Amino acid sequence: MKKYNRIFTIVIDSLGVGEMNDSREYGDTGVDTLGHIAESVESFKIPNLQKLGLANLHPIKHVAAVERPLAHFMKMKEASVGKDTMTGHWEMMGLKIETPFQTFTDTGFPKELLDELTKRTGHNIVGNKSASGTEILDELGEHQMKTGDMIVYTSADSVLQICGHEETFGLDELYRCCEIAREITLKDEWKVGRVIARPYLGAKKGEFKRTSNRHDYALKPYGETALNVLKNSGLDVISVGKINDIFDGEGITESNKSKSSVHGMEQTLELADKEFKGLCFINLVDFDALWGHRRNPVGYAEELEKFDINLGKLLDKLRADDLLIITADHGNDPTYKGTDHTREFVPFLAYSPSMTQSGLMETSNSFAAIGATIADNFQIEMPKNTIGESVLSKLI
Repeated sequence: MKKYNRIFTIVIDSLGVGEMNDSREYGDTGVDTLGHIAESVESFKIPNLQKLGLANLHPIKHVAAVERPLAHFMKMKEASVGKDTMTGHWEMMGLKIETPFQTFTDTGFPKELLDELTKRTGHNIVGNKSASGTEILDELGEHQMKTGDMIVYTSADSVLQICGHEETFGLDELYRCCEIAREITLKDEWKVGRVIARPYLGAKKGEFKRTSNRHDYALKPYGETALNVLKNSGLDVISVGKINDIFDGEGITESNKSKSSVHGMEQTLELADKEFKGLCFINLVDFDALWGHRRNPVGYAEELEKFDINLGKLLDKLRADDLLIITADHGNDPTYKGTDHTREFVPFLAYSPSMTQSGLMETSNSFAAIGATIADNFQIEMPKNTIGESVLSKLI
């Protein structure tokens, strides 16, 4: 018999909780996304995360541990090689990544790749460096509008991003060029995790704004995940935010695109009022994209406070046979050098109104405890060659 009818899994994108044993191998020393955010502000109010037990799991300045936390909680260690979005999410659902995705942060993309992209799209290319999305638009947005050239850039993640003005370049044309780029970057030596369409609007430098018509062209997972077996068993697998893009639609039964992390939680609240059986899988990307990469701990803290307000509304909507899991996919310490993700433990908070116990559990050896627990709940076998140990029996 199923223990929970609906499982909501929320990924607070990049909310790491301290360095792992191997973090130094990734250039990350003393990193602590959550801890350093709290230390960077004069006050920090996250009462709902607090009562679930987040401060019991990890010390947080301004936020006291509670005597009787509502949730079961633990830290999770990343088993895969890497610290990027796809690696983190794929591992949650059972896949262990042994070979990291290609990054071009320091060098830009090879001439051969760009020449082929120009030839096949018909657009000259400008940019070709690691940059912030807002900075690259200030630098090259006006040029792109005048010439029709394509802005191509990367970041500290395994991505190839293409900017095009929605009115002068055209959204359909931008998507066409990204589909070509995705095909080109399937070659092993150029294989990036995602190609991202970055449309924008505005007339001049200082006014350009990226729109919500972003689209991610991800690689397909190399094997079946927990999402596939859930869908194949006739259960609902509802995605919110960029989950559908991260898994390239694999195992998803319904996709909901979000305009922001606040909007993503609003969509989740609407879904909580609906009848479904299975998983609602939510990614809230603004923490990472707007605040982590831009090294803005104050903005990150404010975003967490906004999330906490909607979390309280979600807690009020949860039924006795609902399970809520809150986690992250990697770290992105906004006080650390550079703009890259940081290799960190991530939190696991699990709560249901029907629980009679709570507290700290042993650290998990992989993020895949999430997928294994979800599959176990619905009495479904995980696919072969996946990892992860269920903690369902401990969620009492």
